[in-house]
Amino acid sequence: MKVKYFAWVRERIGRAEEEIELPADVGTAGELIVWLKGRGEEYAHALERDRFIRVALDQRHVRHDAPLSGAREVALFPPMTGG
Repeated sequence: MKVKYFAWVRERIGRAEEEIELPADVGTAGELIVWLKGRGEEYAHALERDRFIRVALDQRHVRHDAPLSGAREVALFPPMTGG
């Protein structure tokens, strides 16, 4: 699965995207965020306020309880403001 990172999430992790193999026990967007936080200090820092992280599956905004099954791409980004 491709995971893309945007704005300060990308800056803190230090990469724009990566291909990952999901563990069998990661089934929702929220579980993915928790799993990513355990991958290293930069992930933990970027995702520390996980309830504010926005998620899109295949370019469609979803809630953290959305299932990942069938998704090819996950995007993680902070809340956006208009301008």
